[in-house]
Formats: sequence, structure tokens, C-alpha cells
Amino acid sequence: MHAIEKILARAAGRASVSAGEIVQCRVDLAEVNDLYLQTIRSFYDMGGKRVCHPDRITFILDHYAPAATIQQAENQKQMRQFCCEQGIELLFDIGSGVCHQVMVDEGLVYPGMVLVATDSHTTTHGAFGAFGTGVGATDLAVIMRTGQLWFRVPEVIRIELNGTIPGGVYAKDIILFIIGALGADYAIYKVVEFCGPVLKSLSVSERMALCNMTTEMGAKASYIQPDEITFDFLQQKVKRSYQMFESDPDYHCVANLSYDVSGILPQLSAPHSVDNVAPISRFEGIALDQAYLGSCTGGRTEDIGIAAHILKGKKVHARTRFVVVPASKNVYLESLERGYIDTLVRAGATIVTPGYAACLGTHAGILAAGEVCISSTNRNFPGRMGHAGAKIYLGSPAAVAASALAGKIVNPAPYFDIN
Repeated sequence: MHAIEKILARAAGRASVSAGEIVQCRVDLAEVNDLYLQTIRSFYDMGGKRVCHPDRITFILDHYAPAATIQQAENQKQMRQFCCEQGIELLFDIGSGVCHQVMVDEGLVYPGMVLVATDSHTTTHGAFGAFGTGVGATDLAVIMRTGQLWFRVPEVIRIELNGTIPGGVYAKDIILFIIGALGADYAIYKVVEFCGPVLKSLSVSERMALCNMTTEMGAKASYIQPDEITFDFLQQKVKRSYQMFESDPDYHCVANLSYDVSGILPQLSAPHSVDNVAPISRFEGIALDQAYLGSCTGGRTEDIGIAAHILKGKKVHARTRFVVVPASKNVYLESLERGYIDTLVRAGATIVTPGYAACLGTHAGILAAGEVCISSTNRNFPGRMGHAGAKIYLGSPAAVAASALAGKIVNPAPYFDIN
């Protein structure tokens, strides 16, 4: 069995499972964000009275943080009331940050767990050897009622990463290159596992970015076998015991792919599809109205540090707005302590409350018609960050920061030591 199958077998109380089977699994943690008030409505529509395991449910108010409309405020109010009435103590209110980062910061994510959330980018948690997947409101309501949910055991695509990452190239560039090569529908309802020697040079933050973007390939979940880097990170966060699984040597993946990252250049995903990818050189010189650094893909401390490195002692271009959104309160505090925020504010950046902000086009930096933005987020379809007539280019945090400085799309590689 694959490690993911072993996780699902454990959660289903089974000795083994195999791809294609339908299994009923105990969910270790279910997360609801403030887009999904329907989860509570569905819970009551199903006859729910009391949440089955309130200690396995978390509400994180991150998409409308703080609320920008009366409706958003009403939704958040009802969620706070629900948590109070149901004894759900894991409520993270506005200012806490994006759900995927908050759950990691709070030590709620660990290897071998089944994590389900009302957010499609829950694949992020494969970076820790967890089975993480997104669902809709009805499925989440079922978990709140029963503590369980059914899954079809997915097949696994294994992607081996070899070579040496060039200077100025990041995990975001690698995954954009792969998505561009394979297409946005390549991994529908499959697990994407990353392996190979390159992982040893990727931090937890970079691994999270890699796994996060597998959603944009259609993946059900992602997976990286936990190693010393994982355990060193989790040692500071997770205060409970957990079980780690490894794939059997004879497990057969549905596809085995290999990439040498040594030749990958900084990449961009051009409007209006995430798989519309090419080297950034093809787009150099395109004038920008906004550069956006944030989200569950590219708003962590390392990302903000990269931007501070590029902008230290310099000024954001007068024609371009640079919006920076720390992924969580912890990220914000770390970035403050390290001086990154001070550097960016002095350079002319606008700092926004931790959360998703304009990532999904509701508030705090949305785009007007005809505007052009480079973003460290994960989606660039029409209307994603505001007006449907805006254009969004997706790139690494380095590409975003360098372009904010230049006022146009530029290659960030010259800002880094390239050997």
C-alpha cells in the first residue's frame, strides 16, 4: 500500500484499502472558513443538534477578515455563536490568518492524519505527510454530525525532483513549470506525491507551496514523506503523539514522472489559466498596477523575507501598488521581529491584516477593470481578484517583489547569488 492508503485504512478501521475503493473514515480534524455559513445550515437541515466531536472541529475566519460588508459580518457573527453554543473551542477569529497557515502554526497538523476543510487548497498539508483534502458545505456538515466522511481511495502520481535549484528559482516556479507541462486537469482526484533529492533543499514553507498548488492540477491530496526537516519543524508545534506511515516498496503508482529542476527558469502563469505557463522572460516589461504578496501559497515569513531582501533600501515603483498580506498572525509577528515589515513599509508597501484579503476578490486590494497584477497566489481566472477585466500573472514571491520595485514584470534572478 501507499502511505496515503495506510492513512485511510487506519482512519477506516481497516487492515488495508486499495485505489478505487469507497471507505468510511474517521476525520481527525475538520476546518470551516467564513465562506461556508451553509455548513451550519446544512448541519441543522440534517437534524443535527450537537456536533459529534467539537474538539475535532475548527472555525477560522480568514476570507472576510475583517468583514467588509454587513452580510460578511452577519455570517461571522453566526459562526461565533455556533461555536459558543456547540462548545467548539478551536475558533480562530479575524486577524489569525489563512486557515492552512493557522492550523500549522497551532500544531493541529501532523503526519498520518485525515484533515478535511472547506477550502480547496487543503492539499497543502501533504507537506507534512497528512491526507488533506477540501470539501463543500454538505460534506463538512456530515462530519460535524458523525465525525466521519466517505472517500474513494485515490490513485497516486509520483513526481521525482532531481538536480539543483538555480538561484532566484523557488518551489512556486517548479510547480508552475510542472502544471504548465501537464495541464490543469492532469491529476483529477489523484494524490500527487513529491519525492527525490531536491526535497532536501526545500524548507517546510517551500514544501507547503509545492503541495498547495497541486489543487491547481485537480489533485485530491498531495504527499511528501516526512523526514528530518518535517520533524524538526513539527517538534516546535505539535504536542501530541502521531503515527507515521511509509509506502511499501512494491507499490505501483498510476504514473511516475521525473523532472530535473536545474534548468528551470523563473516562471509565470499568464492570464487567464494557471496552466498558461512560460518563463518570466516572455513577459518582461509588462507594466503593473499592483503586485500582491500573500495567501496560503506565498504569504509566509520566508516569502516576506525574500521581498524584504529585494526591497531593502529601495522604493516600490511610483506607478505600482505593493500589497503585502502575512499568512497568519505568527507570520506577521515573525516578520516584524526580523525587520521585514519595517523594510517593506519604508519601501512603500501596504500591509494588510493576516488573511486571504484580495486573493479571492472580496476586499483589501481588489483590482479594477483593465488593471494588471502580479501575484504570489494560486489562481488567475477572470474575476478572481476583483474585476473580470483585470489580468493576473502568478509568480514566485521573488518575482512579485522584484516586479513591484521595477513597476513592470522582471526576472528576480539578478537579486540572488547565481552560481
